Amino acid sequence: MEEPIYQSIVQGQRKRQKKFTVLIDPDKVTPELLVRTIDISARSGVDYFFIGGSLIVNDTLPECIDVIKSCCDIPVIIFPGSRLQIQPNADAILLLSMISGRNPELLIGQHVMAAPALRESQLEIISTGYILVDGGNETTVSYISNTRPVPYHKNDIAMCTAMAGEMIGMKLIYLDCGSGALHCLSESMVKAVSENIDVPVIAGGGITTPEKARALCKAGADMIVVGTAAEKDPAVISAISQAIHSSIAV
Repeated sequence: MEEPIYQSIVQGQRKRQKKFTVLIDPDKVTPELLVRTIDISARSGVDYFFIGGSLIVNDTLPECIDVIKSCCDIPVIIFPGSRLQIQPNADAILLLSMISGRNPELLIGQHVMAAPALRESQLEIISTGYILVDGGNETTVSYISNTRPVPYHKNDIAMCTAMAGEMIGMKLIYLDCGSGALHCLSESMVKAVSENIDVPVIAGGGITTPEKARALCKAGADMIVVGTAAEKDPAVISAISQAIHSSIAV
């Protein structure tokens, strides 16, 4: 690609252009649903695909990436649950450090083991501070990671965690309530984080409506990620995309 993906995200932030990402879990899409999701995403101006998950049971990740790449030009970014999800046929990978938890495996352990494969892959590597926020129920990511999420109303904890992540060199901060969350991030938490760091802020988990996506953009999120809602009804992608791309931060 002409421009590295991270630079395109940063340029969007500088121009106050919000980005929309559709998250695909290979275990949760049939071939028919995948093709429909790709088609709607391409027609709706979706900026990126994230692909991966906290736990992947079926060995369909490489095939899903190949299908996406053959059907459209939307960049594919791996959202890995472990080092086993490294796939060289994608465009980039979020090198996630779960800075909201205290599990050393997810802060550096998995990264050390993944480093040789990442170097060989030629993937664009985007270091990302991942902050898990309580979404009202125990999600797969909280169970698998063996970490406690940031309490929903503790904006100060999320803010200080994001600041620390930026200070130690994270290029993105990802606030996430996790797949299947009962509620999504509060606008006040996104605002508190975005106003106190300079790197782009990603918001995901439990976002199901254009109104909520727009509100989080106005609160300061630079990228919105939607997964479960798109799995249930890919048609929602168009409305959410329009809401995001017409939003600017207040």
